[in-house]
This record gives sequence, C-alpha cells and structure tokens, in this order.
Amino acid sequence: MAEVVGRPPQGSKDWTIRKAEVRDADGLRDCLDAAYAEYADRIPDLPPVSANCAEEIEAHQVWVAESGGMIVGGLVLVPGDAVMLLANVAVHPDKRGAGLGRELLALAETEAADRGYTEMRLNTHVDMPETARLYARNGWQQVARRENTITMKKRLRPPAASSDSAR
Repeated sequence: MAEVVGRPPQGSKDWTIRKAEVRDADGLRDCLDAAYAEYADRIPDLPPVSANCAEEIEAHQVWVAESGGMIVGGLVLVPGDAVMLLANVAVHPDKRGAGLGRELLALAETEAADRGYTEMRLNTHVDMPETARLYARNGWQQVARRENTITMKKRLRPPAASSDSAR
C-alpha cells in the first residue's frame, strides 16, 4: 500500500482524541514545543508552555490528539469556581489547517458545559494575533488586555436538559 503524503481529503481526519495519560507527557511536550516554535523567536517573554506536562496531566483535564502514533494536538482545561479555564490548546504545525484546532475547541466547550459551566476564559499573548483571531472566529470575545496578555471569554450553552444533569 502506498503512503499518502499531505493532508487528508476535505472532511476526513486522520487523528483520534483521547484523555491524556502520564505516559503521553513527552509526546505532548514535543507537540507543544513544535506548535509554539514559531513564536519563540518573536516573543521573548513567552512562558514555558511545555513545562511540567506530566504534572498537568495528573492535575487537570488534558486531552491529546494522536495520529500515526504521534501526539499532534493537545488541550488543557483547568476547572475554576465560576469558569472553566482553557489553559492551552495546541496543534502540531503538520496538522494545521485540517480542523483539529476547531475540534479541540469544540471538545473544550462540550466538556465545560457538561460540567455545568456557562463560561470559559483563556489568556493569549498580544504577539500571537493569529490565535486571538482563531478564538474570535470561534465565538470568543476579548474582555481585557493587560500588558502582554489578552483575556478572552466565551459564553456556553447549557447542555441538553436531562433528569440527572441538573446542577
């Protein structure tokens, strides 16, 4: 069978998303490093986004997207008292433009709504305007800008009512 090079056809995907396990920490770190590499040179104060992946997996809600045995996307959610924080979402450069980022954002929103949250928040860097535009296209609104940080929020629809999901 011939190896297919390039992106999958429109409407298809070649990844699976699952809850992360501690054994995924190195692969998630590599994915995050690749995803943020283009920003490292232009943002000297970029925080170490791939530090402590194992601890993140143990402490928070973390998902990974896997393709061909490699982690190509990641999502970190941190539940708060009033809002769910989207702490990180990243897509490996090889998978950009294929819809994985949108799928990870949709998963984040579903997870937050299923847990009873009506709002999500995130922070992004002012020198990453591409990410701010991506979030805005997906319904996020800027609520604050302080120094180099843009804070955005998204109101969530409550999950479909069921007899056992009232909170």
